[in-house]
Amino acid sequence: MPFKKPHQTADQASIVKKNDGSFEIKPKGLNIIWGNDLRYWKTITDDGAELIQVSWLEVSGKVGPVKVGETYVVRFHIEVKDTGFGWGNTEVLIMAKIGKKGSYKYKPVKLACGDNGYIPKANEEQLEITVTVGEKDLDLHFGLYEVWSGKWKGGLIIKKAEVTKKS
Repeated sequence: MPFKKPHQTADQASIVKKNDGSFEIKPKGLNIIWGNDLRYWKTITDDGAELIQVSWLEVSGKVGPVKVGETYVVRFHIEVKDTGFGWGNTEVLIMAKIGKKGSYKYKPVKLACGDNGYIPKANEEQLEITVTVGEKDLDLHFGLYEVWSGKWKGGLIIKKAEVTKKS
């Protein structure tokens, strides 16, 4: 019996680069820690990744190349089921950096049962990252993380991630 890796590795076919230089990343296009373990995540498709329970939430991705001089906005389209748990008073970080060796910028968000839509929310400050002149590695790395509290959390559905050019 072959060994199945416990983590989901991004399928590049599930990352769509749009004509305007933006990216839509479907759930199968994300790296998900424990994503291949049915104790923690339901089967992940391009339509959704449903979290059953984890204490270590790490969902990441990479798109590129991005363009020097452009500013990009990173966000996730999520739903927290009414039966979700572990999100109260816990900050989830959306993070992004340019290049593998770049420095992360981050935006803390709070989730609550019944949330459905984009994070950060439209009326909140967005996570923006600008590609500066002189960057050699033009991949944009991003993710959704909650690895510090040690709390078990569940009921989160990730519908997609987006990396869009700021207008």
